[in-house]
Amino acid sequence: MTILLSPLGGAGWQFFDNNGVPLSGGLVYTYAAGTTTPLVTYTSASGTIANTNPVVLDSAGRPPNEIWLTGVAYKFVLKTSAGVTIWTMDNINGLQVSGVASTATAIQGQTVFTGLTYAVGNNSMKVFVNGSKQIVTLNYNETNTTTITFVDGLNLGDVVEFLQ
Repeated sequence: MTILLSPLGGAGWQFFDNNGVPLSGGLVYTYAAGTTTPLVTYTSASGTIANTNPVVLDSAGRPPNEIWLTGVAYKFVLKTSAGVTIWTMDNINGLQVSGVASTATAIQGQTVFTGLTYAVGNNSMKVFVNGSKQIVTLNYNETNTTTITFVDGLNLGDVVEFLQ
């Protein structure tokens, strides 16, 4: 089964109401495109753990996990915690990435991750920490073709995903 990062709620997303206020307790429903048939999403590229449907947003309007899609088109419906629809997006497909190169769990203060294989300087590596996309030179540096070095030490238990 192909699992692809969702362009809506995928990694580092925050949802807002129509007044620009974070959508605390908001609900993200996922359906098969063009229908009201619920369709599963997953918490990571491994596709082993399903998200709830709806995904319930935290107090800052963020999903508790990343949203990953199977290789089919989806319909997303965003609602307030009271069930009022904010928007509907239909025929949404996952983002094409070649796959997870590596996933690691950081130790306290860790900055260096090795054992990767990628081309330096051409944005072929995408780095996420706890689902939030990291920016090259701002958050990390491409030390060489096998090593990423973070500018600041990570926290114990931070999940780092390297996609290419």
